[in-house]
Amino acid sequence: MAEGYLTTHVLDTAHGRPAAGLMIELFRIDADGDRHQIAQVTTNDDGRTDAPILPAEAFEMGSYELVFHAGEYLDHHGLAPDAPRFLDAVPIRFKMDTDTHYHVPLLLSAYGYSTYRGS
Repeated sequence: MAEGYLTTHVLDTAHGRPAAGLMIELFRIDADGDRHQIAQVTTNDDGRTDAPILPAEAFEMGSYELVFHAGEYLDHHGLAPDAPRFLDAVPIRFKMDTDTHYHVPLLLSAYGYSTYRGS
């Protein structure tokens, strides 16, 4: 059984709080570069998902992409006053090459974002 799994956390840095209600999609990227959606979740009140976005029983090493639907969240919270909005979907493509826990958080504001490999 795999020991690896994937989690995420979204923080609204403009308000200094978790980004609740933000939709996230997870895609597996195959060798040809084609994307295959394997999960779609929405963050809870803590800006996290209720369970790992990729649990151990579904874990496979390879290339992945998280797509954070930031535009909808920013619109809902009045953080994107420009039309069209500056940020919309925020894709983060990464590789998981060991059977371990991966944590890919997103720090979000209306005009920028940051990510890193967390723990």
